Amino acid sequence: MTQNKASGFTLMEVMIAMAILAIALVAIFQLQSQSISMSTDSRFMTTAALLAQSKMVEAEADSTLDNHSEDGDFGPGYPQYIWHMAVGDTQLPQFKKIEVTVINKLFVNRGTYTLVLYKTQGL
Repeated sequence: MTQNKASGFTLMEVMIAMAILAIALVAIFQLQSQSISMSTDSRFMTTAALLAQSKMVEAEADSTLDNHSEDGDFGPGYPQYIWHMAVGDTQLPQFKKIEVTVINKLFVNRGTYTLVLYKTQGL
């Protein structure tokens, strides 16, 4: 009596291999999505920091630091970015608080960057 054993994979082996492959692919795609999200966030933080610093330099150059609030944009070079600047008093009368906020209109969450400077009046 000879046994004729067919070579190949059983249905169970194929299903287990497909499940392992599916789990691995989901993990890889999730890591790729997270990487893209982190890259977008870091690009925003870098751009917003530079734009806020440029606006802060303009505020520092202003010799009169009267309490006021301003809004604006950064022109056609950065159409999705807007800024808000507020100059106000602090608890110490010789200091003023300058706060510059840069907002990316395209971001729903985490699209705001704020830079704060305390400056002595008259210097």
